[in-house]
Parts: sequence; C-alpha cells; structure tokens
Amino acid sequence: MKAHEFKLLKRILKERSGVDLRAEKADLVEAKLRPLLTEFGFPSLTHLTLALTKPGSERLASRVAQTIAVLETYFFRDKAPFRYFTEFMLPRLMERREASRQIRIWCAASSTGQEPYSIAMLLRDQAQVIDGWTIDVVATDFSESALRKAKAGLYSQFEVQRGLPVSYLVKYFNKAGSGWQIKTEVRDCVVFGEHNLLNDPRSLGQFDVIFCRNVLIYFDEALRRAVLARLAGQLATDGYLVLGSAETTRGFSDEFIPISDGCPGIFGLAPDVEARRQVWGRSGAPGAESAVAAPRQRMPADQCEVRLDRATADLLELRARARGLTVVELLAQYAAADPLSAQPAAPRRAGGA
Repeated sequence: MKAHEFKLLKRILKERSGVDLRAEKADLVEAKLRPLLTEFGFPSLTHLTLALTKPGSERLASRVAQTIAVLETYFFRDKAPFRYFTEFMLPRLMERREASRQIRIWCAASSTGQEPYSIAMLLRDQAQVIDGWTIDVVATDFSESALRKAKAGLYSQFEVQRGLPVSYLVKYFNKAGSGWQIKTEVRDCVVFGEHNLLNDPRSLGQFDVIFCRNVLIYFDEALRRAVLARLAGQLATDGYLVLGSAETTRGFSDEFIPISDGCPGIFGLAPDVEARRQVWGRSGAPGAESAVAAPRQRMPADQCEVRLDRATADLLELRARARGLTVVELLAQYAAADPLSAQPAAPRRAGGA
C-alpha cells in the first residue's frame, strides 16, 4: 500500500469511526479491504482509493470505514467480567429494581455479536431466577456488515472455538452447514441496532449496565473524554460501566470510579464517591454493602445556592448536555431525589430474556 493511500484511508477511518489507524496496521487494512474490491468491482486497492477521492463516494467511504473498523471479538472474552455480571451485578440490580422488575443492558460497539450473545446465554442460564423480569439487551455497532452477521447469529467453527465452552455450544447452538447458528431463543434475547459512538446516544434510553469493552484504546484522548461523557449520560445512577481489563477512566473522566478490586474494568458513576461506595460495597464484592445512611433533610431546590469550581462546572455541563438538560435542571434533579436510590425513568422495549 502506498503512503498516500494509507494516509487517505487513515483520515476516512478517523472521521467516520474515531479509530486512529497506526502505520503498522497497513497490511491488515489491505487484507480487510480485499472483499470490497470484489463487491465494488475494483481491480486493485489503488483503484479503490482513487474512487474515494471522487464526488459521490459517500457510500464507498462508509463501507471502507466500516470494513476496517470492525473490532476483534469472541465469546466470553476475558471471562472475569462475565462472572462478575452473573455473581454480583445481576443480583444487586435485581435487589434494587424489585419494584419495576426491569433491567436494561447496552453492548456498545458490539461488532459481530459474540459479546451480547454471551450475556444472553448467561441470562438463559438464569431463566428461573429472572422469571417475571424484563431484561433488555441492546447491542449496537456502526458497521452494517457486522450487524448483519450478528443478527444472523451464524459463526464458523473457528469462531465458536474461541472462548465458547463446549457445553454452551451443545446447549445454545445448532449445526448449520460447516458452521454453527445460535438458537432462536437466544437470538431473540438481543436487539441489534446501528449506532456510532461518535454520535449522541440519547435516543437509546438509559441503561443499568453498559459494556463498552476494548474500544476506547483505539481513540485519542479527546474522543475518549467525549465518549465517556456520553456513556455517563446514559448510565443509571447506580449502574455499571464495563470496559476492557486494560482500559480505565482515570485521566479521561471524573464521573466514574472503579468499584471492584478483584475485577478490573468495572466502573460506576461518582458524583458522590463515598455515598456510592455505600451502595456498591467498599470492596465491590457480593455482600459487602455498608448500611445506607438515614434520609437527610433537604432544602427546596429553588432555595439552594451552589458554588462550583471550573472543572466541576464543566463536568456537570457535559453530564447535563448528555441528558438533554440544563445544568440547573440537572442540579434540581439531584436535589429532588435521593442519589442512593433514585432511578430516572427511561423508555423501555417490551419483552426480553
């Protein structure tokens, strides 16, 4: 691949997905783009990149970015967060959501679907426990081809051998030619939709758990900050953000704190760090919650005077904008609700696991 061709592809990818392409990935990029040469009838990569410089190349540019940016994924990748979800997150959320019996989970940048299907299989395992509950699993990606594959739930022998226990292959898959297809009852647990992390996610509603794993590492510092601010705006007050084990919010967001000593990559919102640790438990382990403090007396919101330093003011402005509120409206919500238990209403999909 010529230097000017790589530079063009790097720019297109950055503009449309936020992924910052490194020079050592040139060979991988060329391999990923080979199917597009056939799809669009180009005899070589040079012809494809030349077409990208001409008017009317919008669809081609989108397909190029989607093809390059599809991230590697496999079933139960880094098993620890899935164990943590089953053993801690789900039971604690069920305790807190007993009144509504509703839980929403978002898998952002879900690629070809192995992560949300891993969650769906775990939920199927808990069928008796969650009977009578509505648990929505929403999976999004900006790649049309990745979403098509995810919706079909059809995977090769190689793909099911990566991280998937044999017992789950037997229990939740059917043989389909040379590959395997996830059974309908598992596919029905997940709703797939198109969303780009560069865009506003408010139309998706609020979530109790957000998985956004092994994605931020591909973004520059400014974009990491922006994406984390958007995720904070969509996360329930006592919800969980799950990043990759090597990813952190430190240095990029003041809205999150780590909440598990034994499982890296698990974070929660932290407008009041100490109060939230009382809810989650200081060690992040099941059964570690401290007693919740007695209700406090509050002044009416319109009688409160709030003084903020610049960093806090900027953070609140980002949080308010992500929720479609003014800073004053956001502060009024905090003043009107107990931060240890309040759950803003969110649009929900009928059905679920």
